[in-house]
Amino acid sequence: MKRDDGVNWRRLGYIEKTFFLLVAAWALMYFVGIAGRYQTMAAFLAIVMGIVTIVKVGRMALRNAIWRLRNRLIVAYLFIAVVPIVLILALMLGTSYAIVGQVAVFLVNRQLENHIRTLRLPAETMTRAPARDPQTALTRWLPSIRRSFPNFEMLAKGEQEFRYPDDSKLTSPPEPWKNTSGLITKRDADGKERLYAWAHSEQASNEITVLAPITNELLIGLVPGIGDVNFMHYTERAEKSPVPPPMNAFDSAVTYLNPVYVPSWENPKAPPQKLLFVVDTRYSAVLSIVFGQKDDWSDVMMSLLVALLVVFFLVELVSLWAGVKLTRSITGAVHELYEGTQHVREGDFAYRIPVKGADQIGELSASFNTMTENLGRLIVVAKEKERLESELAIAREVQNQLFPKDVPFTKSLELKGVCNPARMVSGDYYDFMPLPKGDLAFAIGDVAGKGISAALLMATIQSTMRTQLSSLNGSGHPPSAAKMVATLNRQLYATTSPEKYATFYFGLYDDEKHELTYTNAGHLAPMLLSGGDIQMLDSTGTVVGAFPIAVYEEKTVTLERGDVLLAYTDGIVEPENVYGEMFGEDRLKDLLVKYSKADSAELIARTMEAVVHWTGAGELQDDMTMVVVRRI
Repeated sequence: MKRDDGVNWRRLGYIEKTFFLLVAAWALMYFVGIAGRYQTMAAFLAIVMGIVTIVKVGRMALRNAIWRLRNRLIVAYLFIAVVPIVLILALMLGTSYAIVGQVAVFLVNRQLENHIRTLRLPAETMTRAPARDPQTALTRWLPSIRRSFPNFEMLAKGEQEFRYPDDSKLTSPPEPWKNTSGLITKRDADGKERLYAWAHSEQASNEITVLAPITNELLIGLVPGIGDVNFMHYTERAEKSPVPPPMNAFDSAVTYLNPVYVPSWENPKAPPQKLLFVVDTRYSAVLSIVFGQKDDWSDVMMSLLVALLVVFFLVELVSLWAGVKLTRSITGAVHELYEGTQHVREGDFAYRIPVKGADQIGELSASFNTMTENLGRLIVVAKEKERLESELAIAREVQNQLFPKDVPFTKSLELKGVCNPARMVSGDYYDFMPLPKGDLAFAIGDVAGKGISAALLMATIQSTMRTQLSSLNGSGHPPSAAKMVATLNRQLYATTSPEKYATFYFGLYDDEKHELTYTNAGHLAPMLLSGGDIQMLDSTGTVVGAFPIAVYEEKTVTLERGDVLLAYTDGIVEPENVYGEMFGEDRLKDLLVKYSKADSAELIARTMEAVVHWTGAGELQDDMTMVVVRRI
């Protein structure tokens, strides 16, 4: 058959078809000029389906790529060895990046708070103990304030108003600002919002307000050597970056953002707005500040890091060499096994693969050769088994013909029988036989053993009983259950081996008197449910076929309307669960009472279902046969 390498629409999945249809719809709308929103919707859906298609195709490509064991092992090595190392390195780098950034932000914030304290202290002091001359009071604080903030403004109100510098336009903050300090945003005369450090203190009629702008130069000078420090959108970066140069190839830059919540001068009651505090630094800069600028210590750490990386690289090379060598040995053996399986699939059981080495792979190769040798011998056995199974199927079909297909008609009885063999053929037996005047005979038996021999003995029992009934019907004499079972016993003993025997229950029903006369030859006692009570129809003699002379008795019971007689074989009550506990007669009695009003077929089905559930096994432990006789 010629292979079609082109695109076959029928071979595409619904995802691919939907993708192509969406692309075609978008192209059509684009060239026709349909409304843009429909084009956008079609394009969006096409992109989504395209991504799904790419993922699907990628998965198919990956499956094809790792079909070979060698590629699969390589992928396994990547996931086992490379991916964890990459994740660990990424975790270490990410953690160190975050720690260095947090430390840098902490150092700058701490210095910024110290600087703001130089504004708060003068303001609080001048309001608590106001001087008659504010200029003189400010002179004492001026050097310390200028060291922190070269440019600042001050407004003092009280007995007299004082401004610094003289041309300052600073006004009192709006209500309800009271005693506070920190960072604040304020609009200038040109309407642009800027960031300031400030302190405001009120005491009685005295009020001091100090305001200092936050600039890039000021922030950079907070922690010398730390790098560039900015409030995003509020301070401008320096023309020349103050970030220190790298000390080595591993000294990478760190940019860390930290949110800061700052209130507004104009809106004291409004929630503070979030500003982004940005620090651009390097690992070496932060470490030098934290550890007191110990360059020797940094050189030692870098040397140690390089040494560790070299050792790691050498270990990875050795691991790679060992992995490649092991992979070649494994994949080579697997390839030989694959070639061997191809020969076996084609029926060549004489092919042998080379055995290399004395390890487990060599043992596997030797086991494969032994397996192919055994397979050659088993082919003959399999063909013989197939022939026997075919004969067993024929035997089962023949046996199924022996079980009654139609139930004889009676005015007052309803009968139902089922046999589920544990194997292809069964050693259980049940039969319904019509008698003159609408009477009925029925039987159930269990042959010792299973398989063909038990099935043949079952057929012999059926033939004997039907022959006896036919002869009695022709003679006009009423049949006797005990005599018929005794005759069956003698014939089986004479025609079968001594170890062959069967349990047998035989009953004769008088349709006019509604009486059941029965003989129980060692069979499990049937259960008669009458008026809520259960009567066991116990044995009246020994099994048939085991002894040449055996005496059998017969008993008679009257079946009232609604009575149910349940006869069964040991495959119903003797199966065991995983704990070795048999299903037992008590559970069967409970099922008989529970489903006595149900249809006979349902009673049988529920009972067999309960037995199978009790054993928990997938196959039957023994032949399961049940006969239900219901008086209507």
